[in-house]
Amino acid sequence: MSIPARRQGGGLWQTAPLSPPPFRASLRHPPVSPSRRPRSARRPAGIVATLVLALAAAVGGWWLRGAPTGPGSASEAPGPGVYALQGAVVQVIDGDTVVLRAGGRPRHIRLASIDAPETGGRDRQGQPFGQASRRHLDGQVGGRTLSARCYERDSYGRDVCDLLLDGGDTASRAQARAGMAWANRQGGGKYLRDPVVGELEGRARASRAGLWSQPAVAPWQWRQRCWNQGQC
Repeated sequence: MSIPARRQGGGLWQTAPLSPPPFRASLRHPPVSPSRRPRSARRPAGIVATLVLALAAAVGGWWLRGAPTGPGSASEAPGPGVYALQGAVVQVIDGDTVVLRAGGRPRHIRLASIDAPETGGRDRQGQPFGQASRRHLDGQVGGRTLSARCYERDSYGRDVCDLLLDGGDTASRAQARAGMAWANRQGGGKYLRDPVVGELEGRARASRAGLWSQPAVAPWQWRQRCWNQGQC
């Protein structure tokens, strides 16, 4: 579009071009940069990220704690360390070994921190108080549903555990208290996980309870001398 303009010094009319108006950015609707998007536009992504982190934390916590255990169930660590078993004691083999039905299958449990007198069998001579120790343990745990705090599996595939009794007691402590087992001091005491068992053995010795009523040979010495060397 153009408008007429009078030229200076002459009588001629001519048209002058009309310049376009200068550009002015709108104040009502400024351009929106990605970094300054409204909160409502960013909210869905933030909610999704929060939910993902919460789910990861919950799954990680469950993995570290392990699945909860109930009657007849088993929760077992993949390597050395404390793990739990729970089930019914279906057999007492001797004074420090039982069979626990946990997770639908039998588990041989070797009581931690003690070594009971050998019962013998298969052409192997037993020790004095071997059967008495087995009967005493059967009276403590036989047929009961118990929890076990386990540490490892031994070379025979048995779970090495503390069988937990009422009042914070354990089957290992009950055996040592009654003079029905030694505190297991093999290997410089590395198998004596519960120092209370050693204290209870000392008290049973002092009172001449159970096997301490007569001269006694430690089971690990008996196995070496009698079973391996034939010096019973």
